[in-house]
Amino acid sequence: MVSHIRAVPLEKAYRLLNHGPTVLVSARHGGVQDVMAAAWACALDYDPPKLTVVLDSATRTRSLAEEAGVFVIQVPTAAQALLTHAVGTTSLHDDPDKLRNAGVKLFDMPDYDLPLVTGCSAWLACRLISEPSIESRYDLFIGEVFAAWADDRVFRDGHWMFETADPALRSLHYVAGGHFYAIGDAIDVSSR
Repeated sequence: MVSHIRAVPLEKAYRLLNHGPTVLVSARHGGVQDVMAAAWACALDYDPPKLTVVLDSATRTRSLAEEAGVFVIQVPTAAQALLTHAVGTTSLHDDPDKLRNAGVKLFDMPDYDLPLVTGCSAWLACRLISEPSIESRYDLFIGEVFAAWADDRVFRDGHWMFETADPALRSLHYVAGGHFYAIGDAIDVSSR
């Protein structure tokens, strides 16, 4: 395991998505793997932790996740803006070299057969909870998080530390037309 990646307790996993980042979704099945960007993902529940993500029916990542029954949600960094845009605008159906051309490097965590994207700040391994009616009608998928990890240079003790971390590690928030924002400074009102 990379020295700065740490396991996140499942009861804190929702915090990895709570700030509304654009995410990367990866899946692998039958020797094929793919990664796509998704702007619509959010935490759904705490115990067990669950999340939702919209996966368009035209994407190869969706069919791989459906076939495998598992997928990974990861939080890309500001340094990965170009990569995120590339995997969000190119289909594996059209470009068999999509991942290589986008600069995606994948790794596996020990004991998990899942494709994780190198360089992200957080990873959530999810088991697909099949809900055929919402999947077909809204392209909405529910995943139960069974493992989570984060880069401890930016997420420690259950909290994001964007304001003190390298700005390249800030999360991305997609607007449209290739335009992203990186998360900004913290505003803490908890002590008031």
